[in-house]
Amino acid sequence: MEHEMVLEQEQILEHEKVLENEKVLEHEKVLVLDFGGQYNQLIARRVREQNVYAEILPYTVGLDRILAENYKGIILTGGPKSVYGENAALFERALFEAGIPILGICYGAQVMAQVLGGAVRPAGVREYGSTVIRYNGASKLFAQVRPKSICWMSHTDYIAELPEGFTVTATTESCPCAAMECEERGLYAVQFHPEVNHTQQGTEILRAFLFDVCGCAGDWIMSDFVERSIEKLREQIGDRRVLCAMSGGVDSSVAAVMIHKAVGKQLTCVFVDHGLLRKNEGDDVERIFRGQFDMNLVRANVEERFLSKLAGVTDPETKRKIIGEEFIRVFEEEAKKIGEIDYLVQGTIYPDVIESGTGDAAVIKSHHNVGGLPKDISFKGIIEPLRDLFKDEVRKAGLTLGIPEDLVWRQPFPGPGLAVRIMGDITPSKLSILRDADAIFREEIRSAGLDRDINQYFAVLTDVRSVGVMGDGRTYDYLLALRGVTTTDFMTADYAKIPYDVLDKVSRRIVNEVGHINRIVYDITSKPPATIEWE
Repeated sequence: MEHEMVLEQEQILEHEKVLENEKVLEHEKVLVLDFGGQYNQLIARRVREQNVYAEILPYTVGLDRILAENYKGIILTGGPKSVYGENAALFERALFEAGIPILGICYGAQVMAQVLGGAVRPAGVREYGSTVIRYNGASKLFAQVRPKSICWMSHTDYIAELPEGFTVTATTESCPCAAMECEERGLYAVQFHPEVNHTQQGTEILRAFLFDVCGCAGDWIMSDFVERSIEKLREQIGDRRVLCAMSGGVDSSVAAVMIHKAVGKQLTCVFVDHGLLRKNEGDDVERIFRGQFDMNLVRANVEERFLSKLAGVTDPETKRKIIGEEFIRVFEEEAKKIGEIDYLVQGTIYPDVIESGTGDAAVIKSHHNVGGLPKDISFKGIIEPLRDLFKDEVRKAGLTLGIPEDLVWRQPFPGPGLAVRIMGDITPSKLSILRDADAIFREEIRSAGLDRDINQYFAVLTDVRSVGVMGDGRTYDYLLALRGVTTTDFMTADYAKIPYDVLDKVSRRIVNEVGHINRIVYDITSKPPATIEWE
């Protein structure tokens, strides 16, 4: 009995030591409490840019869960409702009495006012877009910004009466309370959006909250994230076998290398060459991952299978669903050849999840590795190591993992491949035309030294034909669209201002070197209202 008690005490001490080590490894973090606004993920990303880890939870999460996580601070996001309306999204008063610094943004500011006894009413003058704002420099939030600046407003309600103990710290011509605070309680609120680029010095305002109010150290860096992710993956996977969905794109490549670092040869990468890839891409993928990284790589050449499934299909959502299901079926078949496989790894990143309409979000388009998965998948589980990362963070992780720079900065490519860059039905002839045209476009962008300035650029073969003339003859051939965007998070994007001389060279080369194209246009639409991809 005494021996058993000694063993039990030793086990308790060992468990406490493990917990203490976990606390040492744990980074400080900030909670982004999501009330359903359009910039919620952007807020988290802006926080992470300051080397402070941010995670997003819905406003429906319980207070106990929030208090248990020891957050350094909480940011309340915008939202589409009115705080005084029926079924308003609110949070209990105890959150504001917990001693945690809180910053309310837009709707989040109104939540703070409403819950703490202030009053929110419909605004006589609604504010949308760029607005002149005047700050009180005595506030910790605004100590490092100009007294008069530009902010981005988007509200129909306003804070008409402040809660007890609060003071106004910013105003606009139409908004008497553009910001308020109760410094003693660590409660701050802004009616505008500091997270968007349109707000001048918005980054400085967020930094002030994180470092001057919350006291963050800013010690979350990508190398730590990668190291911890590898350790977690090693622990989660154990001695089980893993199959990775390898497309050769940035996301799946980084996911594959991360898993490979964790479990080595327990990972088998299945590269589905569905015949919808860019020029020479299949051979490049095989060379890099089998040769350079010494991975177990299976190349499944299934072009005919995919094209037969897609024959005559013109609806983009149907294309995505077909490709998503066929992807999984190929993986299952390859897994049976390999032997028992427990997990499927995918390169899903956060924008994929958002656009696929998880939770209350609207479905923009289904991603083959999110909304397009069949429900009867036969793997025991799916591992998505990049699910919480934005595209720029994925690239940073890739460089940290030692992936070559040219691969990390490879152009983003959708899982369905060229199927969603060919409008209308998919045929081998159309694929050949688009591959050649797209290759020329990418080559000329690189030659012009614009490949790092334009975040994504590609060609789209439309289903439109137009009359043209080549030599002395009439032509009736395809219209090709070129697309280039600049973005930091792929949630929003502006069209890239590609110089006319570069577009001119691209156009002349494509028309002269690629058959069946006689007209080229450049897409000058931003996101929103458009998406980056055409389908």
